Amino acid sequence: MAKSILLVDDSATMLMSVKSILEIGGFKVETSSDGLQALNKLKGGSKPDLIITDINMPNMGGLEFIQSVRALPGFRFLPILTLTTESQTAKRDEGRRLGATGWLVKPISGPDLIKVIKQVLPGV
Repeated sequence: MAKSILLVDDSATMLMSVKSILEIGGFKVETSSDGLQALNKLKGGSKPDLIITDINMPNMGGLEFIQSVRALPGFRFLPILTLTTESQTAKRDEGRRLGATGWLVKPISGPDLIKVIKQVLPGV
């Protein structure tokens, strides 16, 4: 059974390109255009094996989204990767404190992204 990934980014171009990379890598991908939409999917019963989120988004940004996901029952240990242009140490530290599993800076190559996913998702 293919592992599922919830991909959250406000850029349609990023969603399309990263989704393509992930699907070629054998993953089932669901997308959301901001943290609020993604959070509603999770509350509605979506159970991804991994979440990849941008940080700077409208309605609900990635850091607030990560904090909200960690507060949901059953999502405390779900791997959450950030995929963002933010590379400042303070942002990265805040992301980790709020529950991010890993911090990836855009742009990232397809093979590098798949390699990181394999490190955080057991059995891939």
